[in-house]
Amino acid sequence: MQDRTGVTRRFVSEEAGLSKLEWVGLIAFIASLLYMVGPIRDLIVNTIGIVFGQVDEATGEINDFSTAMRGIAIVGGAVIVFIGSGWLLLWTNLGTRLAFLLTGAATFGWLTINGILFVVYAPRGIRPNDLEGLNALQTRLPALAMTLGSFILFLMFTIALSRYESDSANTADG
Repeated sequence: MQDRTGVTRRFVSEEAGLSKLEWVGLIAFIASLLYMVGPIRDLIVNTIGIVFGQVDEATGEINDFSTAMRGIAIVGGAVIVFIGSGWLLLWTNLGTRLAFLLTGAATFGWLTINGILFVVYAPRGIRPNDLEGLNALQTRLPALAMTLGSFILFLMFTIALSRYESDSANTADG
């Protein structure tokens, strides 16, 4: 009976208010509504322009800091959109822990395959001047390191998935 009441209490407490995901959705909805107001939109655009719109006074071109910040923002956005959307879909269907393990295994498995393909097929074409004097192995060392690191993390996530599966099978049996 105690387990049953514990489960009942857990469900009651989870339904007592908005979940974290519902709060994030509500904040995003309010932010999108506020963005439609002209003065607020101008303030946001000008604030973003402070970081991403810095211009070199001598040449009139965007400086290196703004270019680097744009690159970091694009990579961060891509990770959030592509990996995060897969995790969110798995999380809604499988739960937090299993979704994290599956997303990690899939991400690092993909990075391992991508690294192997890069080692085998790249670089092709005209070589840049700063690679002069490097042989074929030396140009592939970063890709080899990424492939090895991704493979190790893929194995770690696969082992964790195996342990999770055996633990869940043991608790279902016992």
